[in-house]
Amino acid sequence: MHLSRRASWFLLAFGGWSWFIWITFVRNLWKDSSGLAFEDGDPTGYFWVHLTLAVTSFLLGTTIGWLGLRGVRAGRRAGGASADAGAGAEEGTQADAGGDVREAAAGAGR
Repeated sequence: MHLSRRASWFLLAFGGWSWFIWITFVRNLWKDSSGLAFEDGDPTGYFWVHLTLAVTSFLLGTTIGWLGLRGVRAGRRAGGASADAGAGAEEGTQADAGGDVREAAAGAGR
């Protein structure tokens, strides 16, 4: 699978945003003094549910960001985007995805 440069940067930015948002959320949850997260010093159901949501979202954001980082690195290793990639990013990904099938079909027709 090939990601366009734009998609790779979007995924990387999404991963960074997830780190910022969910770490901030957990800090605020931990410091909660409204009585929702802690009752008499003990965590409530609200705390555990929101901590689970935050950790899950953080892990998904990390994975998405990692995929974006891999896409950005792959684009740089390939010499950046070629002149065609910006104009025909959709065509390039479709051609790459079906290239083996077309080659096999062309070989069968010979």
